[in-house]
This record gives sequence, structure tokens and C-alpha cells, in this order.
Amino acid sequence: MKFKATVGLEVHLQLNTKSKIFCACSAEFGAPPNTQTCPVCLGLPGSLPVLNAEVLTKAIKLCLALNCEIAEEIRFDRKNYFYPDLPKGYQISQYDKPVGSKGRLAGIGIRRIHLEEDAGKLIHTSQGSLVDYNRAGTPLLEIVSEPEIQSPQQAYNYLLTLKSISEYLEISDCNMEEGSLRCDANISLNPVESEKLGTKVELKNMNSFRGVEKALEFEIKRQEEILSRGEKVIQETRLWDANKEITLPMRSKEEANDYRYFPEPDLPPFFVCREMVEKIKAEMPELPEERKQRFISQYKIPEYDASVLTSEKKMADYFEECLKFFPKPKTVSNWLMRDVLNFLKVEKITWEDFPLLAQDFTDLLKTVETKEISINMAREVFLEMLKSNKKAGDIIAEKGLKQVSDEKELAAVVDEVIRANPKSVKDFQAGKEKALMFLVGYAMRETKGKANAQVVQRLLRERLRC
Repeated sequence: MKFKATVGLEVHLQLNTKSKIFCACSAEFGAPPNTQTCPVCLGLPGSLPVLNAEVLTKAIKLCLALNCEIAEEIRFDRKNYFYPDLPKGYQISQYDKPVGSKGRLAGIGIRRIHLEEDAGKLIHTSQGSLVDYNRAGTPLLEIVSEPEIQSPQQAYNYLLTLKSISEYLEISDCNMEEGSLRCDANISLNPVESEKLGTKVELKNMNSFRGVEKALEFEIKRQEEILSRGEKVIQETRLWDANKEITLPMRSKEEANDYRYFPEPDLPPFFVCREMVEKIKAEMPELPEERKQRFISQYKIPEYDASVLTSEKKMADYFEECLKFFPKPKTVSNWLMRDVLNFLKVEKITWEDFPLLAQDFTDLLKTVETKEISINMAREVFLEMLKSNKKAGDIIAEKGLKQVSDEKELAAVVDEVIRANPKSVKDFQAGKEKALMFLVGYAMRETKGKANAQVVQRLLRERLRC
């Protein structure tokens, strides 16, 4: 029997406001434990929450970007559950009056987007467990998809698109390592011919987009094996073990009750006026898809190039900054997609940490354009620039890498190549084109890569066809 997967994603996106959602405490990451707290975010008696206006603005921005219906009235509720990192014993969230609903992202329906406060963080040691409440009260947006995702790859693409849009809107740094973007998945399997959804399993502890993809792949296989044996899938929460690449049971949900929600008595209803929404809409930045289409039409680059370049805002910004100094879009695109992305991958860093200024980077590209050095030499210089923090011109001068293009100088090299390789000369004259490439390579070795290969090739053809 064949089965099909149905997946829904719940993404928690931490907004990059300076202060928390209901108090003036700093929301900065990395401060010493429990130094960014106050009576409000600790839930002490007599303290009252006040909504951070910037939080609502950023929430509406994402709702607009995902084509959601924006509520005219929003309310906050108390989501009651007991956990050591939840100081109040409840979380201020939204239940039946979220900010936005009925949107779409990467072809997947968005059920709701709502605001809530984050909990604290448990730190487990050999002596026991500690609680850091710095994170308690930081503003979160929860984006809940419809159960319309049908494959791990589709889930991965959905998350990448959400991350890209959030970065373009500048509402979050989307740093999964710091917990700014977290994702839970709900997955069930049912026979292909059946429309009835199977038993739902929740997956947690996935700290990367690839982790989400791999966890779903494993879980699909695990549930397929269970159902193929005629057994039932247990409704439960499972944790993803990234080291072993397996999911492990965390707790059963067969008897679990839903969270208890009550209206938040300390926060009044908020009414979102149309003027506010229109003002935010007018200030919306260019989003990834719009920028991609502009790159195609304005810079005449292929759609694939435009898709890669605009997938990250900082990459797209860097590309356009480079064009100010070197208006050759396809050349810049090729270098960014091949050499720069490879460097970032090898070094495991982001565009945020790429060390070369656009002007310095394009100075290197100009040396290839003017045939001062070959493209292979340029790649060596590029790596040296990253290593030494020196300018391209300085490295070329220090290492004597300037390409030799003078025909008189290269003529002597070509004559020597012909004398040293009589067999290859005869092979070429007999019609074997590959022999010419051997002769060009020989000339490059003799000049330690400095000879202009195109000039060498032309001179060889002229002499050997006389």
C-alpha cells in the first residue's frame, strides 16, 4: 500500500525590536543571565503589560507580505500551562483574534499569524537545571500553515521563502542558532486513495532548515513501516536527534488536553484602523520576488541567477553595490554564485561576515576584464585577499602575477613550445585539435601561468598553419 504525507508547520519568529513585547526590558541576545528582567516580564503581582507598538507594526508587515487578511480587532489571551521557564504560569498569546489569517506562502495556505511572548530558557547542568528569564517576554510571531505541505523538500522551500521575506522586511534576524527562528512540524500519513488524515505526530527540536527536511524524511519512512505492518501510529511528540538523524519519543498526546485559554484581563482589545495598514503598506520594501523580476529586466541576467542573488537580501544588496563600481552584471553574478558562495559555505559564515568591500572585490574583477591577470590567477588572488586582507593590486604586484600579453614576448615562448613538442605539432597538423590544447598548457606551465592563453593559442595556430 502506498501512503501520502500531510505536513503542517508552526514557525516562531522572534521580532528584532529593541525592547520586549509588553515591557521596556532589552530584548538583546547574549546578555548575562537574568539581567534583562523586570516585574512585568517576571509576572510579579501588581505589574501590568503594555503592548509595544513596533511589535504590531512588524506583525502587520509580514501579514501584508503573505497576503493575509488583517483583523480589524485583535485580542490577547492567557495560554495556561506550567513549565519552569514560564514565570507567570501562563503565556500571553492570541487565540481567536490573531493579527492575520488566510494568507499564502510558497503556494501553501497560512492559517493564522499571531503575536505572543516568549518563555525563558532552561540550562541543564550536572548539578541541576537553571533558568534564564532574559528571553521571557521577547516578541514572537507564530506563523501556522495549513496542513498542505506534501514533502520534506516543499517544507524546506517554504521555510527558506519565509526567512527570505522576513529578512527583506527587516523584522527579524532569523538566526536559528540564537533561537530567533524556530520550527515545529505536524505530520501524518494516510493511504493515497483516502482523504481522511492519519494520526498526527508532532516533531520538535529541529535547529536548521535541513534538520526539518531530514526529520520529516525519517518520520515518513518510520510511519510508512508502521502502517505497512498493519499497526497504528501513536499520537505523540517526538524530538529530532540531529547526531543520529532519528526522531525519538518525547511524550504521548493521546490523553493530552488542549491548552486552556482565557481572555487576558490586563490588555484591552486593539483596533487596527485602515489608515494604519495603508501607511505600513506604503512603506513596504521591495520583496524577493519583485526584486528577482527587476534583476531579470534591469540587468538582463538569467532567471536562475536572479533567483539565487535575491534569495538573501544581503547578497542582493552586495550585488547591486558591486555594479556601482563594475557595471558587468553577468560577470559579477558568476563570481558571487560560484566563488563567494563557495567561500561562505566552506568557512560556514553568512553574508553578514563576508569581509571584502564591494569596491575592493570589483577591483579584482577589473583586472580580469583588462586582461591584467587570468581568471585562474584572479581566483588565487581572491583567496589571498580573504586570507591577508590586502588589495588585489598589491597582491598582484607582490607576487608578480601580471599576465603577459605582449605578442613579441610570447612569440619566443611559442617558438620554444613548438621546438620542444614535435609530436604534438604533427598531431595538430594532422587534424587533432586536442594537441593544440596540450601545447597551450605547456606554454602556461613554462610561464608559470602568466601567459595570456588566448594570445598563445592564436600565435600557435598562425605558426603551425604556415
